[in-house]
Amino acid sequence: MQRKAYVTGTAALLVALLAGCTSGSGDDSPADNANPGDTGTATVAAQPGKYRTLPEPCGAVGHDDLDSLLPGIKQITDPDQRDKAYQGEAALTYDTERKVGCHWKVESADATDRLSVDFERVVSYDNAVSDDDQARKLFEGKETAADLPEPAGTATPGGSATPTPTPSGSATGSPSGSPSDGASPSDGASSPGGASPGGASSADGTPNDLQPRALSDLGDEAYIDDQLSTSGSTAEQRTVTVVFRTSNVVVTLEYEEQPMATGTVPDSKEMQDRARNLASQLDDALNG
Repeated sequence: MQRKAYVTGTAALLVALLAGCTSGSGDDSPADNANPGDTGTATVAAQPGKYRTLPEPCGAVGHDDLDSLLPGIKQITDPDQRDKAYQGEAALTYDTERKVGCHWKVESADATDRLSVDFERVVSYDNAVSDDDQARKLFEGKETAADLPEPAGTATPGGSATPTPTPSGSATGSPSGSPSDGASPSDGASSPGGASPGGASSADGTPNDLQPRALSDLGDEAYIDDQLSTSGSTAEQRTVTVVFRTSNVVVTLEYEEQPMATGTVPDSKEMQDRARNLASQLDDALNG
């Protein structure tokens, strides 16, 4: 009986020692299921964007606006063809909740006009980056690619002002670069870029105050680009682009005009005013 008690006591001592060793090893090393770098605080997901859907693009531009931007549309005599011109053509897209667009093209005796409007709803897949921040990156990429010139009179480190550079990729306008006598912006024979008498202009004939630039009165951020180029013929084609961001939606509006008459240059101010007016209406509709 004494031997049996001794054996039982020895076994109990071994169990106690093993339990102590197991407990000690757990205190000295991290648990198997621990996540290295986990501070124990929950990550707060970034806020989603304001917009969950996009407007129907071909219905986003009204007939009055199309009449203004595409003057030839009212010259179409066939009612069916005119209605088709108003309807535009939807851009090919595989996800109408993320990106949609519409394009219009109208030819007239005076010019060929084109208009395109594209909406892109940005969604961030990074919990640390909000939809708005992701949309801001997209907008900034477009603005960088546009390579906007510095504003006129930008001061240099030496204290002198530098002239506004010519927009990249633009072509030289008429040889004289000065407005013709008696020409008005609406008579189709205005000076290159619609320059007013005595107004300073860049090498392509665009007045300095109409150069590509950031816009402060549209969306959360915006810019306008204005390029004059020569296609296969000698006719000048002007392209005005307005890009703006409202929350997590980036809108791109492109307006082109190519006159039929050789030597005629599309009016810069007129085209910019039309494009900016439409962009403002689209912004109001998004926020409506």
